[in-house]
Amino acid sequence: MYITILILFLLIVSAISILKHPKFGKPPAGERLAAIKTSLHYREGAFQNESNTPALAEGTSYAEVAREAFFGKPDNVRPKECIPSVKTNLLNLNIKEDVLIWFGHSSYYIQTDQKRILVDPVFCGHASPFSFSIKAFDGADIYGPDDIPDIDFLFITHDHWDHLDYETVKKLRTRVKQVICGLGTGAHLEYWGFDKKNIIEKDWNETIHLTDGFTVHTIPGRHFSGRMFKRNQSVWTSFILQTPTLKLFLGGDSGYDTHFATAGEKFGPFDLVILENGQYNKYWKYIHMMPEEVLQAAIDLKAKRLLTVHHAKFALANHSWDEPLTTITALNINNQIPLITPMIGEKVNLKDTAQLFTEWWKKII
Repeated sequence: MYITILILFLLIVSAISILKHPKFGKPPAGERLAAIKTSLHYREGAFQNESNTPALAEGTSYAEVAREAFFGKPDNVRPKECIPSVKTNLLNLNIKEDVLIWFGHSSYYIQTDQKRILVDPVFCGHASPFSFSIKAFDGADIYGPDDIPDIDFLFITHDHWDHLDYETVKKLRTRVKQVICGLGTGAHLEYWGFDKKNIIEKDWNETIHLTDGFTVHTIPGRHFSGRMFKRNQSVWTSFILQTPTLKLFLGGDSGYDTHFATAGEKFGPFDLVILENGQYNKYWKYIHMMPEEVLQAAIDLKAKRLLTVHHAKFALANHSWDEPLTTITALNINNQIPLITPMIGEKVNLKDTAQLFTEWWKKII
């Protein structure tokens, strides 16, 4: 009995020690929490979606989800071969080039109108609190913090592990001039050493006037947030980035809803729309779009071109690793919207609407 008690005690102490690691972040407090409590979207101690958004679809149980997670995985949920890539040297890019470089999943670099922009960087090689869990596909993790130049604007859509990585942003901290994030997310960044005056955090439907003719509008999503047990203490968001020459939609994780059409009517058309397409499942269709909904969301937004992300790096759902790309290209067979499908690290020319891309995923098992 004493041995059992000792083992339980040691397990509890170990768990508490792990959860105290700074990578888990900090909940909002003080003035930040007071500001959060004034939000129209904050009720009953948490941020709320605009529409009713159950975590699981009707008729679905957690037991059913767990059964599929353990016993329903396809053989190719991860590629058996190395993901191909082209490692563009960002440090040597001409600042006058208007380009986008995708790093896999939802991380990407934008350079336009002589500004350097980074979105949701995760370069630690995994999408969870632990390095042995949800590891990046072979070949999909070719970039690290040292490959990133000084950044003018760092955008964080929400605080989930596959979008906000402690190790990555900690290493980039001294090279980021300004952070733009959802209300509450700044608590993590300030805890990790970012200067409060360099963090701009906003609620939905707000406007930020940055330097040199850059403007940002925050747009609702249909998702959730949280790095530990208590959800929705910070707001999840998408960003509309208006530069002197381009209008871009930087989409965070979201289920399909009317907010896309609302944004399209108010701010569209967009030169480029970036939307998540991957890690979806019919069981959680309200918080992640299915591929057909991604295409509809792009149409709602009046997209001139569409780049899909949230795939080809981490397996967070039970679809085959290449299904998101295969499905979206099939759905868009009539080319309703020009689809951008770069390899990791490949240059996307933001001004060349005729640029062509290969279906590189078809060459991998």
